[in-house]
Amino acid sequence: MNPPRIDVGLEEDATAAAGRRTLTMNFGPQHPATHGTLRMILELDGEVVVRATPEIGFLHTGFEKLGEYRNFNQFVTLSDRMNYMSPLCNNIGYTQAVEELLGLEVTPRCRVLRVILAELTRIADHVVCTGLQAMDLGAFTVFLWSFIEREKLYDLFEEVTGTRLTTSYTRVGGLMRDVPADFPARVRAFLEKVPGVLDEMEKMLVRNRIFVDRTRGVGVLPPDVALAYGVSGPVLRASGVAYDVRRARPYLGYEEYDFDVVTSDEADSYARFLVRMGEMRESLKIVRQALERLPEGPVNLFNHKITLPEKQLVYTKMESLIHHFKLIMDGHGLKPERGRELYSCTESPNGELGYHLVSDGTDRPYRIRVRPPSLLNYQPVAKMIEGRLLSDVVAVLSSLNVIAGELDR
Repeated sequence: MNPPRIDVGLEEDATAAAGRRTLTMNFGPQHPATHGTLRMILELDGEVVVRATPEIGFLHTGFEKLGEYRNFNQFVTLSDRMNYMSPLCNNIGYTQAVEELLGLEVTPRCRVLRVILAELTRIADHVVCTGLQAMDLGAFTVFLWSFIEREKLYDLFEEVTGTRLTTSYTRVGGLMRDVPADFPARVRAFLEKVPGVLDEMEKMLVRNRIFVDRTRGVGVLPPDVALAYGVSGPVLRASGVAYDVRRARPYLGYEEYDFDVVTSDEADSYARFLVRMGEMRESLKIVRQALERLPEGPVNLFNHKITLPEKQLVYTKMESLIHHFKLIMDGHGLKPERGRELYSCTESPNGELGYHLVSDGTDRPYRIRVRPPSLLNYQPVAKMIEGRLLSDVVAVLSSLNVIAGELDR
């Protein structure tokens, strides 16, 4: 539902003393600090935000409806576009939901590779988020450092998936292909250097008077309000609630890994920065453990009624060619039992990413509903900025890491 139309201009403030007037202005959707095509209608008394009315939908692309016209593997490409900062986490979350719907369990090597890629993606997302949070408040150097680290990860993702952003790497029952032989060595090389960069980023910001004054006590989100709005991820944990899907509903063997759920009781923009910094270090711990236990073996289930055969076999073996066509052709492919439905969720960098799937017995989902963390994390933004200065709006929004594609789906 669109918010009520408000004409830009001077408005009488009915709640204020006689003679006081407020200014109504647009924040976005083109403002560079809105982190995507977002819009807020702000009513200002001087530089104080009296009222904020968020408006979303500028990047709505109909992913859920498109999913009803794509088979189960084809939707993987759509999941890339929802949160384009962490596409691999979207790929993994979606295919896991379909596998649960079909009652499948992927191979041990696939499970560990998915964990490694998910945690590297979390680092790529968080490091840019913290860099952007600093840049929005004037600290441009940290932003450049964060982009360098993400570029290193994008080079890794490109070698593994063939592309840097829209990875489309997972398949129901496994992965598009195995990782290159030098993948573990390249990951270890990254793990050796990135902790020093994180230390430098913290040295630049955690005691920086400007950054601390602009974030501490700004955008406070009490835990009861966060829970009432369904907030999740680093935003919820920065409000003192130790909820992490990797612990609450373990998947991919996360219960076997040693890592801490990073929390803070401050519940402000500064706390959200610190939580993301802590989570990157925990992700590094998980990746190290995963590399140690990475087994040999196939990355796909050996069942070509579920997983696509390798291309080389499709080109050279008649049986593989038949299996390929049976999985790809309209009206064929994966067909979960009619009436089956489930909700499956994973811990994406922004929080709980959930997929609710309903099957009608065909090769396409009858209904696919996405629970995007950015949508729920954005809901309490008005409460967080009302009564604050206009400049605080930028500080609060950058600490939420709202991704417009995920917000609007």
